[in-house]
Amino acid sequence: MAASAVLLGCSTDVDQTTPRQQYEFTGATPVATVVEEAVRAPAPSFDGELLDGTPFESSSLDGDVAVINFWGSWCAPCRVETPEFQAVYVDVADQGVQFLGIDVKDERQLAIAFVDSVGATYPSLFDPRGEVALAFRGFPANVVPSTILLDRQGRVAAVYAGAVRGEDLRTAVALLLDEGAA
Repeated sequence: MAASAVLLGCSTDVDQTTPRQQYEFTGATPVATVVEEAVRAPAPSFDGELLDGTPFESSSLDGDVAVINFWGSWCAPCRVETPEFQAVYVDVADQGVQFLGIDVKDERQLAIAFVDSVGATYPSLFDPRGEVALAFRGFPANVVPSTILLDRQGRVAAVYAGAVRGEDLRTAVALLLDEGAA
């Protein structure tokens, strides 16, 4: 009971008068599923620098389905998950799906070595202080790996806390791609 009171106290700046105006984490999405379109909220804007030093703005994801994966070179499950994400990325990149890794709590050299060792070719943002996770209000920034899926309208369609199997990711991405097909 005391723990829930503490958790509730952490979100004092939430605007309850205008529900669903922006994304706020309320719990993980079951794997291989997405939340109903009616309850999705817009993802926050964020920017930063990719591992190669190139500037990045989240607006570059606009209009596409986006897979945002929080990882670290020190994360054992990331070593399994990232090659599976790479395989899905190769299969869907030309279908209007973008992938973005977010490297957290890491050193740039270690992150670059990790990306090279697992063969990930999609871009990764260097975010050693976890600022992007904080932009997603209430997102469990200490859960790595974790993944956020955005629909084509830039709304949060799924949040997976923990490792995601490649086939589960493929299923969820297909659901989002099917939303635009008519």
